[in-house]
Amino acid sequence: MQRIREKYFGDARFYKRVFMIAIPIMIQNGITNFVNMLDNIMIGQIGTESMSGVSIVNQILFVYNLCIFGAVSGAGIFTAQYYGQQNMEGIRHTVRFKLWVGITVTLLAFGICVAGGPTLISMYLKGEGIAESIQATLHYGRQYMLIMLAGLPFYMVTQVYASTLRECGKTVLPMKAGIAAILINLVFNYMLIYGKFGFPAWGVRGAAVATVCSRVVETAIIVVATHRNPGENPFVKGLYRTMAIPGNVVKKIIIKGTPLLFNETFWAAGMASLAGCYSLRGLNVVAALNISNTIANLFNISFVAMGEAVAIIVGQILGAGDMKNARETDTKLIVFSVLLCTGVAVVMFAIAPVFPNFYNTSGDIRLMAMRLIMITALFIPQSALLNALYFTLRSGGKTVIAFFFDSVFTWCVNVVTAFSLAKFTTLSILWIYFFVQLTDSLKAIIGFILVKKGVWLHNIVDEMQ
Repeated sequence: MQRIREKYFGDARFYKRVFMIAIPIMIQNGITNFVNMLDNIMIGQIGTESMSGVSIVNQILFVYNLCIFGAVSGAGIFTAQYYGQQNMEGIRHTVRFKLWVGITVTLLAFGICVAGGPTLISMYLKGEGIAESIQATLHYGRQYMLIMLAGLPFYMVTQVYASTLRECGKTVLPMKAGIAAILINLVFNYMLIYGKFGFPAWGVRGAAVATVCSRVVETAIIVVATHRNPGENPFVKGLYRTMAIPGNVVKKIIIKGTPLLFNETFWAAGMASLAGCYSLRGLNVVAALNISNTIANLFNISFVAMGEAVAIIVGQILGAGDMKNARETDTKLIVFSVLLCTGVAVVMFAIAPVFPNFYNTSGDIRLMAMRLIMITALFIPQSALLNALYFTLRSGGKTVIAFFFDSVFTWCVNVVTAFSLAKFTTLSILWIYFFVQLTDSLKAIIGFILVKKGVWLHNIVDEMQ
């Protein structure tokens, strides 16, 4: 019993370190998703078409968000290991790399959304539905998208700084900046969606304007605060003295980081494609999934934060060259993540019958949303395991393996399963959704084998010397 406890569970010091990293991330993401949930409910009060239009655009922009996440994550593997060595010049190189790639991805996103926005939105409107509702959904979605594009550069800069700070173990400043932005978003949403306190009632346009304003504030806070504290953040000294990056560093980051960029891009596109497959069953499904995903995002912060904790803690230990400690720590983090998220799943399942009632939509949509929430809750422990396994592989630079493990599996198994069941069977959306989630069990088995074999135990910054 003692041996099991020592292998799978840490001491008080271990959990203190985990909580110091994970809790600020959970708080920031939790408040963000809670406000997003309130935004969603506010928009849902206007009508189903407005809610569906915004939901579709957010699904499209989710691809961009994850592209940026992939761009900063590739360099971030090196940031965490450089920090483990206290190599500030190395960290500066990774920040510059993040900025260059972020700018490129943002410009591409602008071009695609401006030129092909209506086409992208229309891809989700192929199922059953009244023609007027479909046109209204397209109209609201286009309005929302054009304004939201103004916030992309600010989102990118925030992610560059926030990811770097987190990889250095500093999670409080990103949390504070996120909270300030969230409060601004909530207040302006209330005023601009409904026209309160003399402001115009702009509906979905108001929601987009509020989001853009909040992102500007978040960027300003995190950038100014980081540069005003060079003692605490020594990597900012001389950060912009040059934007050049040594060729050998660029080469290594590209080799290790490009699979992550592709992974996040293809995975996000896979999620968007899954939503498209589900939407073949009609606009009611789009609305129900929007409600389900909104509350799921709030509860998913548990395993998302734990995944980032795995990447940061294990990455720093690998950078210090302590492979035995890295393996032992990773095992304890995975066990803790699954146990924590099992408790979260119970709470989510319990509130499933209540949450859909906050939306101004039909009873059929509410019932479908409730059941989708319950199914999602059942699979949260599995998602926690998958997320921890993925970030473990990533922390040691095994990004090609992570790419196949994550996005290739999503396209070859999840999307194929969803499309086949939606197109060629008469199964209800609930069973289709359940079976798609169930296919991830195979991914969990594959990931467990890879992690247990220790293929991820590498100090990649020493290999660059």
